[in-house]
Amino acid sequence: MGIIRMIIVLLAVVIFLIVGIFVMLYQDLFLRGDRKKKDELSMRFVRFGFRMVWFLSGCKAEIIGAENIPEDRAVLYIANHNSIFDIVLFGANVRSLTGIVAKVSLEKVPLLATWMRRIYCLFLDRSDVRKGLEVVLKAIEEIKEGISILIFPEGTRNHEPGQLQEFHAGSFKIATKAGAPIVPVTIIGTREIFEAHFPAIRPAKATIIYGEPIETAGISRQDQKELPERVRSLIQDTYNAHVSKENKA
Repeated sequence: MGIIRMIIVLLAVVIFLIVGIFVMLYQDLFLRGDRKKKDELSMRFVRFGFRMVWFLSGCKAEIIGAENIPEDRAVLYIANHNSIFDIVLFGANVRSLTGIVAKVSLEKVPLLATWMRRIYCLFLDRSDVRKGLEVVLKAIEEIKEGISILIFPEGTRNHEPGQLQEFHAGSFKIATKAGAPIVPVTIIGTREIFEAHFPAIRPAKATIIYGEPIETAGISRQDQKELPERVRSLIQDTYNAHVSKENKA
């Protein structure tokens, strides 16, 4: 059943991308002069795609702390990374236009990469320092223009979700240079949907917890230096506390 579910999800994604061609044509023909409406349509369409994948996967989502997300300004979401379904869970529930810093290999996927660019996603090549800096500068620019950004500062999916890897400090410059708040995001349970049973998809319950925003505007250099470990520890503690609570229930 897990393999069949995987095939159904893949077919649905293909159909979604094909339909997306016509949505893009509509945007380019009738909304080319209205960026706001074009962005809103892009976000709604992509969010629908994520929700479709989540529904077909048979998974349940628990959303905690959504009230912590500022509604009047762009933020930098900092999240732990366990699974490709982290992005599905986040994208299915995000309420405002948000770009994702993704690995550069996704830039080569036809149509998918086009839609990612339309919601202001950025492609990061961690092996190229210069291009990495360009991505950070572009992300700063987007936040200043009101577009939130999601980044996974561990740099790669964590194969041991109970223990977070080191957070790369460069990710946090996006917030400090833009003067934007950081919203810590703790994601739990997504690995059980796919990676733990690869190549099958199995229904599971996943949880996303939004922490209280951390202001970065005007903080000292010492506070900036301590920010990566501060946020990593906060997400780790949130993860541990939630898992412990679930185990006792």
